[in-house]
Amino acid sequence: MIDELNELAPHLALGRRGEELAAAYLEAQGYRLAAANFTVPVGRNLRGALIRAEIDLVAYEGATLCFVEVKTRASDWFAAPEANVDLRKQRQVSRAARAYLRLFGLPGVPHRFDVVTVILPPEGEPPRLELFRNFWTAEKFRKRRWTESAGHT
Repeated sequence: MIDELNELAPHLALGRRGEELAAAYLEAQGYRLAAANFTVPVGRNLRGALIRAEIDLVAYEGATLCFVEVKTRASDWFAAPEANVDLRKQRQVSRAARAYLRLFGLPGVPHRFDVVTVILPPEGEPPRLELFRNFWTAEKFRKRRWTESAGHT
């Protein structure tokens, strides 16, 4: 594992380390991990190239399936890590979550979207992790039928 981290670009190694710490943190909080780095195709762009979306961690907290986005930074001096979970990222993870639920036959399973932030300060200081449960809701990105959007329910 260490050799693999040494081969990654520094920002990718930082992210990978943050995801490992976040997984251990969630397990310590009572979550049961189901998947890590789940990647799925979610469509095509205007040029026809495949668009992929990734969910950093998928875990259960009790009966609730949690799709977890992990944001890792060396410092929160400039901005809080959770500020980078913008609408675009939320939409991307929501699309991947819909695909996950469909793929594994879990349409009625209660689920939510969590964020774990990881601050990895300089050597000698412990990492700081924070969990934001239910950071956004799936309803924000729910696909609507044409009749709903036109007011014809």
